[in-house]
Amino acid sequence: MSGRETLEARWLALTREEMPAIAKQRGWPVHLDHCFQRILLDNVCNRPWREAIAPPAYRNAPENLLHDAIALGEDAVARKADLEALNRRSLRLRGKL
Repeated sequence: MSGRETLEARWLALTREEMPAIAKQRGWPVHLDHCFQRILLDNVCNRPWREAIAPPAYRNAPENLLHDAIALGEDAVARKADLEALNRRSLRLRGKL
């Protein structure tokens, strides 16, 4: 598996499996995979991700950006980053707060 394929596989496992599985336990405000993807990508792009990346994001994001988004998600899982604060920032970036 190439480095890119490894990143994409990690992204999908993190956002489609790991984060949704712990969302309810932690009382996170979201539980759907695309919501976690939005939060992480918006925060690393510093704007709505679709303004910086063509869909599908996991295929089209530069490797460094995808790596940063994965690291941020892993920090949220490890309780080193506040997912609720990241969600609020994402919503502010989108003009929804």
